[in-house]
Amino acid sequence: MEVRGPVMCVLLMCYIFGHIITSHNSCFIEAGSSSKYGDLEIEKKLRTINKPAVKIIKTIHGEKYGCVDFFKQPAFDHPSMKNHTYHYKMRPISHPKEKRKGETNDTGFGYLWENGVGCPIGTVPIRRITKDDILGLNSLEDIYTPRSSYNTTTYGTSDPYYDQHHFAVGRTPNKGMVFNGATMELCITAPKVKPSQFSSARLHIQMGDDFIQMGITVNPLLYKDDQPRLFVYTKAGGQQCYNHQCDVGMISVREDYPMGMSMLPASERGAKTSYFSSFGLIKDKANGNWWFEFGKDADEIGFWPSNLFRQSSGNYVEWGGEVFTASLPGPQMGYGIFPFEHIRYDAYVKRVAILDDNYNFDTKVDYMESFSDDNAGYKVIDFVKSEFQEAGHIIFYGGPGLDH
Repeated sequence: MEVRGPVMCVLLMCYIFGHIITSHNSCFIEAGSSSKYGDLEIEKKLRTINKPAVKIIKTIHGEKYGCVDFFKQPAFDHPSMKNHTYHYKMRPISHPKEKRKGETNDTGFGYLWENGVGCPIGTVPIRRITKDDILGLNSLEDIYTPRSSYNTTTYGTSDPYYDQHHFAVGRTPNKGMVFNGATMELCITAPKVKPSQFSSARLHIQMGDDFIQMGITVNPLLYKDDQPRLFVYTKAGGQQCYNHQCDVGMISVREDYPMGMSMLPASERGAKTSYFSSFGLIKDKANGNWWFEFGKDADEIGFWPSNLFRQSSGNYVEWGGEVFTASLPGPQMGYGIFPFEHIRYDAYVKRVAILDDNYNFDTKVDYMESFSDDNAGYKVIDFVKSEFQEAGHIIFYGGPGLDH
């Protein structure tokens, strides 16, 4: 039978529409065929990240890191760094009035490495990546990137992926406030995700169109496993990337701290003791640089130069969960259950605090609002005054994910 004119058009439209629906529902994109980068661009990106290393070392989990000269980190490729005066011994000049940091003999992070030490002094560990790593991430690059729950980007209804990022967070309201930092203690969980999804628990500071995130993520495309891993994410001046993967990424100052390290063991729901880590993002009052502080002693791990960002201070801060739902059912968040206000049974962010416009710590943050964009999959409970006094201001969050 011969098919002509309108009939052929109808059949073609049905095929295209069916293909779009199928693609949207499955949403597992083949990295090798979908990357927007050609081979030459991939090789250039590999050279940018995998800088010549003094030596290759392994973590206790077997992951390879290159010990890269401090001055050859990818961040120093940024045009603004031509006449910099930074060095690996630098630390913040001006600390906040109420430092989280206590008196401590810095024992370092040598225990994270097979050699018990880390990299040689004057170098920093940067995770080695492969062509497949780049292909995997860039197959979903535009829709996969972390973002804020605030309406900083407007998604049109013609975008099939506008609803694939979901949030359950506590956040500062839109009241024209100024923030110079924020801190948290974050419960370590290991939510279940599919290969092209992620589930993160993070601190997010928005600076106009730019932002910095830090926390823990289960991200198979980024890390090639289902372990909770530490990450930072930077969006600045139109560029964005994880960890050290571009020239707006963080500048490391430690020879023994591996970005992307495994955060196992994860907490078990209902256990008497949960595992957590402390995070801080603090602006140096003296020069405007933003510092990543980690651990109970607020060790300075690295920084972002102030001139990377078009805005000098933060205007929004949020704490809690973010997921990317490439296909249904969606990924878990936290323990994979809805919170019900108990620190032993809920994923949590505790001791949340902000550094205000006068560089004073506010540990109450009693003006915070809770936000979840889809209570069918994820929920959040903000507790300013809770029975867990030692936890300070605490946020419970989590959920099983969307299944419809």
